[in-house]
Amino acid sequence: MYDWFPIVFIIFKVVVLGVGMFYAIKWHHDQAKKDEQEKKDALERQRQREAGEG
Repeated sequence: MYDWFPIVFIIFKVVVLGVGMFYAIKWHHDQAKKDEQEKKDALERQRQREAGEG
C-alpha cells in the first residue's frame, strides 16, 4: 500500500534540492555581477573626480 511513498518522496526531494541549488548559484552569480558593477562605478567616479580637479 505504501510502495508509492519512497518514489514520490525521492522525486520531491530531488526537485526541492535542485530548485534550491539553482537559486543559490543564481544568487552568488548575481552578487558577483553586483560587486563588479560597484567597482566599475567607483573607479569611474574616481576618474571623474581626478579629471575635474586637474
